[in-house]
Amino acid sequence: MGMVDSLTGVEGTLLQLGPIISVILIVLGGLAYGLAQTQPSDQRGKYITTAYALIAGGIVVAAITGAATLIASNSANLLK
Repeated sequence: MGMVDSLTGVEGTLLQLGPIISVILIVLGGLAYGLAQTQPSDQRGKYITTAYALIAGGIVVAAITGAATLIASNSANLLK
């Protein structure tokens, strides 16, 4: 039962930290995108790429957080 308990702990941690991390990534992506608009055109692409990556990362973290309960329950059933 040790593995099931650790999965429950990971689920709880993810449910607590996931939304915070997701919002931080999305806000940082927005700031990077805004900063990109002030840069010369030869550097703008680097900032926009970083902004898109941060926003996509925030969305992925939000999706994983939303599915944390389902993932944990299915993982626990695999270990039985």
